[in-house]
Amino acid sequence: MSLSLDKDLRIVIADPNPLRASILRDGLAEAGCVQIHIVDSFLDLERRLAEIDADIVLIDLENPSRDVLEQMIRVSGVQARPVAMFADSSDAAMINAAIDAGVSAYVVDGLKKERVKTIVDVSISRFNAFARLREELAQAQSQLADRKAIDQAKALVMKAKNISEDRAYAMMRKVAMNEGKKIAEIARSIITAAELLK
Repeated sequence: MSLSLDKDLRIVIADPNPLRASILRDGLAEAGCVQIHIVDSFLDLERRLAEIDADIVLIDLENPSRDVLEQMIRVSGVQARPVAMFADSSDAAMINAAIDAGVSAYVVDGLKKERVKTIVDVSISRFNAFARLREELAQAQSQLADRKAIDQAKALVMKAKNISEDRAYAMMRKVAMNEGKKIAEIARSIITAAELLK
């Protein structure tokens, strides 16, 4: 899923300070966003974000705390979404912790209405780039697992039938075609059957 900033996105501003929250709200409104929700407390933030079904989260903090970052890690694990964090001060450890928590943009001393749209755009772009990388990694891991299963099943067929690797693969491929399945599925069935027959 690739996001872009538009009026239909549900954007949550999490900030206990109404003045700072209004700066973010005004910047988003000027960018054409209409579904803006303000959460004025970090208590039970996870539940509140889930209730709103937020697409993007903007967090404004004077000084980010570990508790808020831990909540962001849990929130990111449940439903990945772009998160931009605005802070008055930071150090390298806090920035790294924020990035590890899934924060797409960490902005220090940059809360100006005119910059909000650009920062949100950057957050979305970074989120989309990381989402593509995660998807590519998952696909590569899946292909590697398939390849491993196929190799293991080939070895089992070769041993059981006393045939060559090419012949074992051809047999597996033929069964896959006849059953309308992927060869990796057939391979996993062979491995399961071999485990049962031990």
